Amino acid sequence: MSSSSVITCKAAVAWGAGEPLVIEEVQVSPPQPSEIRLKVVCTALCRSDFSAWESHAIFPRIFGHEASGIVESVGEGVTEFKEGDHVLTVFIGECMTCRHCKSGKSNACQVLGLERRGVMHSDQQTRFSIKGKPVYHYSAVSSFSEYTVVHSGCAVKVSPIAPLEKICLLSCGVAGGLGAAWNVADISKGSTVVIFGLGTVGLAVAQGAKLRGASRIIGVDTNPEKCEKAKAFGVTEVVNSNDCNEPIQQVIKRMTDGGADYSFECIGDTEMITTALQSCCDGWGVTVTLGVPKVKPEIAAHFALFLSGRTLRGSMLGGMKPKSDLPSLVDMYMNKEIMIDEFITHNIQFEEINRAFNLMREGKCLRCVIHMPK
Repeated sequence: MSSSSVITCKAAVAWGAGEPLVIEEVQVSPPQPSEIRLKVVCTALCRSDFSAWESHAIFPRIFGHEASGIVESVGEGVTEFKEGDHVLTVFIGECMTCRHCKSGKSNACQVLGLERRGVMHSDQQTRFSIKGKPVYHYSAVSSFSEYTVVHSGCAVKVSPIAPLEKICLLSCGVAGGLGAAWNVADISKGSTVVIFGLGTVGLAVAQGAKLRGASRIIGVDTNPEKCEKAKAFGVTEVVNSNDCNEPIQQVIKRMTDGGADYSFECIGDTEMITTALQSCCDGWGVTVTLGVPKVKPEIAAHFALFLSGRTLRGSMLGGMKPKSDLPSLVDMYMNKEIMIDEFITHNIQFEEINRAFNLMREGKCLRCVIHMPK
């Protein structure tokens, strides 16, 4: 199909905060310079999609960002991709030329960073419309559509033999958790780790900690089902904070002789960031926050926590540089060095996409993989 033609396809459109998505016919524009148009194969529901759908004011909108697909056409100037290439989409790109991309210290691309306004990076316009009226993007990906347009810097070419219905999880959640353990915290062998929140990201942190040789991996959650599943991912001990008679940080400090070496906040709650800080040890304790808070974005912490030597670090996609690092994670999966399949609790057809939102609301899933029509 020529890249000059508009495609009409089905997409799950959010018309208002918290309202069920509606399968609509949408028009998808051709890719502009430096962009590619993809046929989405599989996409998973991530907690950040859910949170934005519940609260954000930009509508109508097509959510979805954790996805795999096949290149349908390329825009002017694109040489890295060709029609038929298998790709992962990413919510932060890698332009390879800005100060951050060249630094070797950061994955916060200055050109293709997190897009919050519902438009494309290049021209601040949308590529979706219904009856001539714009439909907004999410994180410049919008994978809850049969076809989507992304900047070529926000896609990663992967091996054509890797199963797209599995590796889509590496475009956000699993990669983010592994990277937080390996790149951001740099967990050392024999260390003690505590993880607050045993969803996909928290369990990916656990997997990363186990592969680094952590001696104890303590998981904290209030959902008994998640606590039960956690052992398979490397968690050695589980604490349900609802069952504790004292603040959870006191419980952790007692369990770990003064605090864990590393603590991870994987919930998206700024009060839990403070708790995680209080749960790691004086001197060298490192706390990493991976969650995106839905309310109260400010963090409150007593200065003495830092004066005593603790460190608080933020993590975006686990410090992974998409084009540089994600292909090696795909290789690790293909070599059975990391787990992905075990995170997938439900496989859902596109027409049933609202079921994925219901399962996440009820805390009954890790990842729901949504299969697009073939």
